[in-house]
Amino acid sequence: MSVALLASDVYSLDDLNLGLLLLRLLLGLLLAAHGYAKIRNGLEGTAGWFESEGLRPGALHARLAAGTEIGAGLAVALGFLFPLSPMAVIGVMTVAGYVGHRRNGFFSVRNGWEFTFVLGSVAAVLATTGPGEWSVDNAYDWFLTGWGGLLIAAVGGVGAAVLMLKIYFTNPDNAAAQAGDSD
Repeated sequence: MSVALLASDVYSLDDLNLGLLLLRLLLGLLLAAHGYAKIRNGLEGTAGWFESEGLRPGALHARLAAGTEIGAGLAVALGFLFPLSPMAVIGVMTVAGYVGHRRNGFFSVRNGWEFTFVLGSVAAVLATTGPGEWSVDNAYDWFLTGWGGLLIAAVGGVGAAVLMLKIYFTNPDNAAAQAGDSD
């Protein structure tokens, strides 16, 4: 005898909304705390590090990174402005992964881009599912889900990151090699 279980038999809508709420809170509050740490520890140090990594002007990008992490993080936690707030998370994580971690390989134990990839991927998943019923957006019945939400968040986030990197990023490895050639 075969028994077919349907998702509706296993999960209730409240279970799914609870899971989405927990995932939003985890991603959003972690990101907001990370942005706040940039401010609390002094934006000057972050600005100097950005400059050394080739992201100039460092002071501008330290403020943009901290502000985006705090603002987008809180918006994701609240379920607000979906899929735009996940798009901002994807954008800032793409830049962080490329500028600060790409040379170290994939794994975060070697300061690689694994963690930034996971955070951006979770934002993409949330853009696909939407914020759930327990969200600010649901109160106003405004959000886009599915392929549309995913495409806006992923293409918009990665596109904004690529554009920003094209304008403001100078690979320090190339700059050092060019300086050595001119000696």
